[in-house]
Amino acid sequence: MLSSGFTNAPVTRSLLVAVVLSAFLTTITDTKYYLWIEVRPHLLDYHQFWRLLTWQLCHTNSTEVLFAAMTLYQLRVIERLWGSRKFASFILSTLPYTTLLPPLLLATIIRPLSFGRINYLPAGPTALLFALMAQYHAAIPYIYKYRLSSGMGTSGGDEENGYGLKMTSKATSYILPLQLALSQLPGSAIAAGIGWLVGFAYRREILPGATRWRIPDWVVGGTGRKERYDSLRRRMEGEAGRATGVDIDQDQARRRGVVGGLVDQMRGAA
Repeated sequence: MLSSGFTNAPVTRSLLVAVVLSAFLTTITDTKYYLWIEVRPHLLDYHQFWRLLTWQLCHTNSTEVLFAAMTLYQLRVIERLWGSRKFASFILSTLPYTTLLPPLLLATIIRPLSFGRINYLPAGPTALLFALMAQYHAAIPYIYKYRLSSGMGTSGGDEENGYGLKMTSKATSYILPLQLALSQLPGSAIAAGIGWLVGFAYRREILPGATRWRIPDWVVGGTGRKERYDSLRRRMEGEAGRATGVDIDQDQARRRGVVGGLVDQMRGAA
């Protein structure tokens, strides 16, 4: 059965709350103009280099906040697949890349090549979301394929002749993040593209200092979960022993696992 809501996804839930709450706070305090980046004047004239660290804090309009929140809700499956520890480790280890690369590349490469016309980087964690989307694209399989056709093909129809646009069951999952990438062109697309490349580099294990690192287990409550699992396993072993009337060596059962313990019980009972 599929789990609903944020079951087994506490980190994703915290991120979604942070996205909504930060946007609300910047609205009521009227501090949105501190977040986005314009290479000129913010960086070149005013030397406000602290914006390189703050531009990903939150989105500055309600539409982007909605798309980001819904995208995060969709990406909770990644945390369920990886576990909270790896998921949080991915976010923290890729955060320096998703934070610094978009504005630096905009200032040093993209803006000069565009003769100063591309100068603006919108605020919000778009790059981080697309780094996660790259993991979703690679790790989550599609369920079925289908083809969109006009129905006006030659004899036999478009489907039989191989015409039309092939799509998968995951196609609709990319609509929300695509809207986010197109919301404030070209800056939003730059952030989205760089975020996707960072996620791809992480997937290929070519991102320096990010792939192998893990946060301590206690940060995401891993110790408590381990204790609950150990308690549940001991209870199952005890119930299995009472059902068969055979005492189980607990240390041996833990080494062999539940299946191995049950096999030993059946042999003893025979």
